[in-house]
Amino acid sequence: MHEFKVWAPGAQKIGVKIGDATYPMSGPNEHGWWTASVKQAGPGTDYGFVLGDDPKAWPDPRSQWQPDGVHGLSRLYDQATFAWSDRGWDAMPLARAVIYEFHIGTFTPQGTFDSAIDRLEYLIELGITHVELMPVAAFPGGYGWGYDGASLFAVTEQYGGPDGLKRLVDACHERGLAVLLDVVYNHFGPVGNYSGKYGPYTTERHHTPWGGAINFEGEGSDEVRRFFCDNALMWMRDYHIDGLRLDAIHEYVDRSAVHFMEQLSSEVKALSKELGRRLVLIAESDLNDPRVVTPARDGGYGMDAQWSDDFHHSLFTVLSSEGEGKGYYSDFGTHEKLAKALTKNFVQDGSYSKYRRRSHGRPADDLSPHHFLGYIQNHDQVGNRAVGDRVDQTVGIDLAKVAAALVFTAPFIPMIFQGEEFAASTPFLYFADHEDPEMAKAVKNGRRGEFAAFGWNPEDIPDPEDAETFRRSKLKWDEIHQGRHEEMLDWYRRLIQLRRESVSLNDGLPGHVKARFDERGRLLVMERGAVAVMCNFGSERAEFAHPRDLPLLLASRPGVEIKEGSVILPAESVAILSGEQSRLGS
Repeated sequence: MHEFKVWAPGAQKIGVKIGDATYPMSGPNEHGWWTASVKQAGPGTDYGFVLGDDPKAWPDPRSQWQPDGVHGLSRLYDQATFAWSDRGWDAMPLARAVIYEFHIGTFTPQGTFDSAIDRLEYLIELGITHVELMPVAAFPGGYGWGYDGASLFAVTEQYGGPDGLKRLVDACHERGLAVLLDVVYNHFGPVGNYSGKYGPYTTERHHTPWGGAINFEGEGSDEVRRFFCDNALMWMRDYHIDGLRLDAIHEYVDRSAVHFMEQLSSEVKALSKELGRRLVLIAESDLNDPRVVTPARDGGYGMDAQWSDDFHHSLFTVLSSEGEGKGYYSDFGTHEKLAKALTKNFVQDGSYSKYRRRSHGRPADDLSPHHFLGYIQNHDQVGNRAVGDRVDQTVGIDLAKVAAALVFTAPFIPMIFQGEEFAASTPFLYFADHEDPEMAKAVKNGRRGEFAAFGWNPEDIPDPEDAETFRRSKLKWDEIHQGRHEEMLDWYRRLIQLRRESVSLNDGLPGHVKARFDERGRLLVMERGAVAVMCNFGSERAEFAHPRDLPLLLASRPGVEIKEGSVILPAESVAILSGEQSRLGS
């Protein structure tokens, strides 16, 4: 016996089809829900909904299992049958996290949840505390980034389905790793999502880069909000996920008295208390609005943290001049901006934006920097480059080491992207497998046209729809013990160990970061308690004042000289000095 439910407020007639039989559903009730109890149904039963007189059975918008893909029938899945072994588990506080973002399909040659388990010991040895999975909700085609999710409650079969995800999460918890999951609540994928056949999940009153916005505020929006809140709670309750990263929340359009994010954060906090373990929400936002990470009781939306693109853009444009005057990079590019990112959280805090041609943002320097994630690479900042090149391939390994040092000594929660830690030779490209030939052609041409505007030869842009583009993005794990790759891996291990051991580098109080810079000399010094980080971005040796006589702890290149009152650094290098005791080098 199973009770089927579906929200379809405008339907005149609905049936649930199982095999050759169709069972009529009762409804709709005052909120638009239809129900039917079917004795013949139970876990493993395949089903679909028949709408009106259309004989075709459509997938359930809340399907938890799509074994034959997003276009196939739904299958009933019993969340209670998995044998978890993580009783008593609780994640490390986010403020103490070192996060590793990866894409299941390219993290290993097999590209599955189970094969990822084989790499967890490596992540533990590296010093990672939290892994962040790019989206795993069911999407069409054989490969993709996952941001075109079509069946948001189902785990894609490409990676191993719902039990596969549970095995990975359970294995992470067994090893002390927390798991964060990237979810997409700002749009549905353009292919394979049939929610529009059931109700007003989107609205044409507002538009996003992907079409009509999610209906968070119009007629029927109570149930749409319930859909997304229930989705979030499912991942945390049934899959034991420790936190969610919400994609592009700046595309939410919600003028309700209680914003969707506030509702979601409130419900997640309630679930956290019920389960007795930490649950977190991390937003991707380009609003530069401190309300995103301000508690709801103080008038905010209640997110625990957000990605910090201001820090990334400031650091990347100091490393490389290629972004000068181009797109959103045009608002960055100076050491002054980098120093501001380190000390004020936001660079654009009400100042004029050349890119937007208006003032942007609001001050956030009174917020703990532990509300922000800092990085030099992530899936967007690598994958949305023309040829998916990584930082060391763009600016060289020496400057890439300087960037890594700043990521791990900055006041933000550090995050790295798969392969960054060993200077992976493989790119991370944009890839997709759209089944519609016209859409595939449009994606390919759009990608080439986008980068042609930046001077690229269209023929040099990898075709996102070519399976070879996907295969080229898979990490080559045999590199980690070779030459420059091993050298970079050792550097990252030392930086992560320093981050996790240092009291000064885990201070999250606002106003506790000092930074000074020399624009012409391309120099920057950041001080955090007993730690000083000296960065020479220039191509010549440089001398820094050293009034505190702190001992040298780490240097990215040999040849650092410490004299009375000064430190001399080689070109393109960083030196970390500390008055704290450390086991580094022991």
